[in-house]
Amino acid sequence: MQGYPPPPHQAEMSKMPPQQQPPVMGEPVMGVPYYVHENPYQAGMVPPNAIYGDPKGVPLQQTIYRDTPAPFNCLYCGDTGLTQVRSKPSLASVVGCLMCCGCGFCFLLRSMDCLWHKYHYCSHCHQKVAEFEKSDPCIVMDPPNWTEASFAVPA
Repeated sequence: MQGYPPPPHQAEMSKMPPQQQPPVMGEPVMGVPYYVHENPYQAGMVPPNAIYGDPKGVPLQQTIYRDTPAPFNCLYCGDTGLTQVRSKPSLASVVGCLMCCGCGFCFLLRSMDCLWHKYHYCSHCHQKVAEFEKSDPCIVMDPPNWTEASFAVPA
């Protein structure tokens, strides 16, 4: 097969230095670094500067809502403080209850709310600000992870 000459606009572009040529669509841009690494904080590691109690005016970058009251800045009223936590039964608590019914006690009791869903509310305006739902029924078999502390990362 015989080659055809390039179209006139490509012939002009081939005379340009490579730095001045426009990038061709569909090709990666050379010289732009792209780093891929895991973020340990997304994998469950708690940062060393995490705030667990009342932030007392410290600006927060991100709040991780879990089982305990969380430090936060309310989007609705602007108040800073700790959330109020309300619990509702989860699938994990039902599975735990079914597993232990033969023993004569049930995980649906209020004393076992570590397996319940947690809903966080602002203590000032009472608006719902976050949810922490326990959707894994296998957590019944993992007691060290029944209760996870909420925390915030300062800005």
